[in-house]
Amino acid sequence: MQIKIFNIPIADNGTLQDEFNRFLAANRVLEIEQHFFQNEKGSYWSFCVRYLVSSIPYSGSGKEKIDYKQILNEQEFGIFSALREIRKQIAAQDAVPAYAVFTDEELAGIAKLPELTAPKLVSIKGIGDKKVQKYGKQMIDMYNQKNTTNEKGELFN
Repeated sequence: MQIKIFNIPIADNGTLQDEFNRFLAANRVLEIEQHFFQNEKGSYWSFCVRYLVSSIPYSGSGKEKIDYKQILNEQEFGIFSALREIRKQIAAQDAVPAYAVFTDEELAGIAKLPELTAPKLVSIKGIGDKKVQKYGKQMIDMYNQKNTTNEKGELFN
């Protein structure tokens, strides 16, 4: 764990804020403490950041877009596409962004599962018990309604 302190004046033209934001984007932040203080030189926000050094350098342009059609096979991409449509419906019902339901990376992981069940969803990075309870079961039900199952109840064979 490392610590870095940023002091940003209230009158900052945005340069120090941009530097702070680039730092946050480039590192895995564990905790941020913030305090406002004034002295004879002016008013400042002081941020103490506890972080782990990231192995991914900040590019300034955000994450690169992944083409899942290139990563997934044809069957998996079909499942992925169906799950994206279901995610869109769930997000609209809950008035949340689609990525708050499941990210594309999580949907790609779901599409690769041998069968779609709540316990299997938890095995995917980024999906925990709470997300499965909140969105997973609904997604499974909607997917099952949209697709037929074989005699064993398996969806992805």
